[in-house]
Amino acid sequence: MKPNLYRNVRMCALAFCTLALGVTLSPSRAQNPEMQQKIAEVKEAAARNKQLLAQYTWVEQVTISLKGEEKKQEHFQVRLGPDGKQQKQSLDPAAAPPEHEGRLKRHIVEKKTEEYEDYANQIKALIQQYVPPDKDMLQQANQAGNVMVGAQPGAPGQYRVVVSNYIKQGDNMTLVMDKTQKDLVSVSIATYLNDPSDAVNVNVQFAGMPGGPNHVSAETINGVSKQLTIVIQNSNYQHL
Repeated sequence: MKPNLYRNVRMCALAFCTLALGVTLSPSRAQNPEMQQKIAEVKEAAARNKQLLAQYTWVEQVTISLKGEEKKQEHFQVRLGPDGKQQKQSLDPAAAPPEHEGRLKRHIVEKKTEEYEDYANQIKALIQQYVPPDKDMLQQANQAGNVMVGAQPGAPGQYRVVVSNYIKQGDNMTLVMDKTQKDLVSVSIATYLNDPSDAVNVNVQFAGMPGGPNHVSAETINGVSKQLTIVIQNSNYQHL
């Protein structure tokens, strides 16, 4: 496809998506009390859960796959530090050095391992800026007119909040909220690393604990360009 034709098709597709979103979503900049209330609920839920989560420690399992083949699985004990960032301690025994491998083969394997692990670490660091959502950044996005609110198709008990340009220009984050519990149900993210061509897609599922935080139960991260998938599962939450 010629460059000009490709740009025209891409612009038409973008316009169509924007129109489709506009059918079910309304921009938050409109002075609609119901919309403002929903945005406030998302911000309050994010702040409340972050505060509660600081009182807990939990086990995180991280599985990294490359082109559908599992490459690594790790387990960590996790808690939030004073700065609100995760502090992790490995629960896995030290890996034994490989046996019966030539020096050259071992060097090639180690180099490839370092490459995908570095890429995986970049992705994980990026997504930690999105999950859990930050109430102050949500407020900034709202003030900039980058938030839209609407019904969640097929789920009358839920609504969705779509945030654009949250961390990076052109990114998109959709938060699905439970109307009754006023807690997050899921988060979907479309972002990228250094360049939009290096796309990263994320799906996050939340679960609640009686009297405790509404926490991330499962998270799937796809680094599209390298076909790298990271699956994170959290369990065994314990009050400190």
